[in-house]
Parts: sequence; structure tokens; C-alpha cells
Amino acid sequence: MMNVARLVHPGFWFGKTPLEEALKLAKRGVGGFCLYGGTRGEITQFTKAVRQASPLPYLLISADYEDGLGRWVPDAPLLPSNMAIGAAGDENLAFEKGFLTALQARSLGVDWVFAPVLDLANNPLNPIVNTRAFGQDSQTVISLASAFIDGLKKGGALNSLKHFPGHGDTTTDSHLSLPVLHKTYAQLCATELVPFQALLAKADSVMAGHLLLPEIDPDFPASLSQKILKEILRRKMNYRGCLLTDALLMKAIGDEKQAALGALNAGADILLVPENPFTLIDFLEGQAISAQILSRSEKIQNELCTKAQQLPRPTENEAFAPSDLNRKTAQQAIVQLGQVCSFKPTDSVAYLEIGNTANTSCAPFLDVLRKSGIQVHPYPAQADHLIILCFRRYQAFQGTVTLQDKEKQLLADAAKKYPNVCAILFASPWALKDILQANTQLYTFSPAPEFQQQAAQILLGRQGALGTLPVFL
Repeated sequence: MMNVARLVHPGFWFGKTPLEEALKLAKRGVGGFCLYGGTRGEITQFTKAVRQASPLPYLLISADYEDGLGRWVPDAPLLPSNMAIGAAGDENLAFEKGFLTALQARSLGVDWVFAPVLDLANNPLNPIVNTRAFGQDSQTVISLASAFIDGLKKGGALNSLKHFPGHGDTTTDSHLSLPVLHKTYAQLCATELVPFQALLAKADSVMAGHLLLPEIDPDFPASLSQKILKEILRRKMNYRGCLLTDALLMKAIGDEKQAALGALNAGADILLVPENPFTLIDFLEGQAISAQILSRSEKIQNELCTKAQQLPRPTENEAFAPSDLNRKTAQQAIVQLGQVCSFKPTDSVAYLEIGNTANTSCAPFLDVLRKSGIQVHPYPAQADHLIILCFRRYQAFQGTVTLQDKEKQLLADAAKKYPNVCAILFASPWALKDILQANTQLYTFSPAPEFQQQAAQILLGRQGALGTLPVFL
């Protein structure tokens, strides 16, 4: 019978988790690891080390590379967000994003990409879905996510549809507390479940979300609910593949030992990223976990391992060869509302950065303006135009995507001082909603350098904004 430890796939945080701890867990027989951070070299070394330490024939390595590796890996490129792909509306771009993500992940020893996100971006106040979604329309999500999955497969990576049954229409970050979705089963069938039903045949796995649907199960969140996982996903939607929890360390589900038992009894095959993996394994070893649960998990994990080993694995040089995906997507994705700008070389511009918690450099944007002869100075310089550079984005454990009160006041004060105000939203399209009235608004859905450069070219009148909003503002 399978070792109970194989049910658990711990997280590993480079620079935080001791390697010795991971090696002990690998020797104990955990089924895999989910990686956070690390350079390309560190990831390659880690995957080799834990696989050598594991008694299993193969160890699955996963990561949340939803926008390529760049959100987590400093020496890897940040690929376009799903919402940028949605604004471009191009399946070829979605395919290429999946393909590049898979190539790069596999070259470092990562088999399993926890993507695509099938949540609908149908709630502006959602603090954790946001630009991770392709858009609010289910058919758009289906076509683009399907192409992304095809790209992942060609590049050699396993996929995961998430967050079942749909996390979009909530207003709470499940990393902090339990979101609630007040919808009946019939309402779900018409909205959130549509992309999942359409793409289950392509799924290597499905990730259950930590959210409560009281009209369906008032007692347990979806990730622990037999009514949602066994009755809806397994029986009504006829899904037979791998089912895993979202990270157990998230604060939405309470005590993780009891949550783990609940998830297994509800049909989960893998317990992902507990806060205390050793404690959880010790606890599970003392429980009477049914042979049926263990044998099902073993069978499904063996199938994933076989599939992962059969998929191609490129060299790192091949995987990280220069790509023009960002440039092509930026040309098609950026949306412009309000007046059409056309800055002249004699114009002067003051710029104000807002919500830049990730300390993203705005140099790619400013450099294009300066090379065109525009006089560019930080706010509060005197100038013909004020450009608001808004980098506010979703971020786990943050709890909100709205600006802080002091940032709102700064914006209000600044906007009064200039005759022309242009706002560029490099991440969340809703970050300035009902806060700032700007003459011109540009939505890029990504802060990557190519998107910044394209935004500057649009303001100079050299390029058109060709994107279509994939959400209601």
C-alpha cells in the first residue's frame, strides 16, 4: 500500500525553507514539491537533489507559473498576463504563452504548471483573481485557456484547471479568510462551471478552490466539500482525473490537519502545500485512511509521473532563447479610452508612480519618451501633462486591490495641478475606478518592458491601441 506521505506535496521557498528540510521530506516519501522563487540555477539544483533523495521512482515538481516563470524567478522573463491575452483575443498568443512556459519550466526540472486559471473576472473587487483571468466571458476563457493548454502540452508540462468551481465572483482573498459565493447550482452551471465543463477532457488535474458556496454546501468550503467535489465534479461533470487542494497553508480553511482529512474524504488525491508538512504527515500516519483513497491517489500520481517522464524536456538554452511574445501581445492587447494622445517633442511631462509595491522599474516607458525629445520629470515638476503610472496588482495575502487612502489623496491633489492627465494602468484595470478622471486612459494588463514601451509609442501617436476590454470597468 502507498506510503501516506505521498499524499502530501509540500511547498519550498528558496531563501526561506532549509534544503535539509526538503531532503528529509523527500526521503520520507512525499509525492512532490511546489516551488516558490529561486533562480534558474537554484531550481535546477533543487529538483535534482530532491529527486535523488526520494525513494519514489519519480517525484513531481510543480509551480504556479501562470504568467511564465518571471513572477517567481528573477532571471526568467515575465510573460503576458492572461488578461492581456484576453484583451488581444488571440489563441495563437495563448498557445505560445503556454508553450514558452512549459519549455522553461521543464528545462529546470519542473513538470507541472498550476495553470490555466479558469476563474471569470466578473467582480472588480476580487483581490486575488484580477489579471490572472482571461476575462469575464466564459467563451473567451474557454478558447484562450484551451489554446494555452495545448501550448503547455507541446512544451512538455502538465496542466491544472483552477480554482474549481470558480473563484472570480468573490471579494475576499482566500489566503487571508474564506470567500463566499452566493450562487445556486443552476447559476453556477450558467457561469463559473462553463469553462471547467468545456475543458475537463484536457485536464491533467483540477485544483479545488477555498471558497464557501452556502446555497450548495453551507458547512464546508469547496476544497473540503463532498457535495461540490464528489457530487458535482466527479459525478455530474464526470471528472475522473487528478484532484488536488489549493495550498493548505491558506487561512481560509482553518486547522490544516482536519482540513486535510476533509479534503481526502471529499475526493482530493493530493494535499498541496501545508504549513507544517512534517506535522501533517505524522498526523495522517495515525489516521485510518481508507485503502480506496490511497490506491486512487497512487494510481493517479503514477499516471502523472508516467506522462511527465514521457513529455519532452528541452535544454535551458533552447527554452530561454529570445522570444517576441511580449512584443506581439503588447501590440494587440493595449486598450485606450478617452482622448487620443499625441505628445510632441516640445512637450513636457510629469510622471507619478502609484501602487508600485513590487518596485517595478518604469524606465522602459520613460526611456521611449525621452529618446523622442519629451521632457520628462518626476511629479511635482511643472509640465504640460501629468502621466499617472499605476502598477497596483493582485498580490497574495494583501487582501485588496484598491489604492490606499493616502495614495488616493495624492492622486486627487496631483490631478488638479495639470491641464492634461493621462493614466496608464500596468496591472489591475480597476485600480483607479471611481478615483481619477483622466483625459486618456491606457490599459496594458502587464508591467513587462515591452508593454511599457508600446504604451509610450501609443502616447507619441506612433502606434494605435488595438486591444478590446475583456472586462466591464
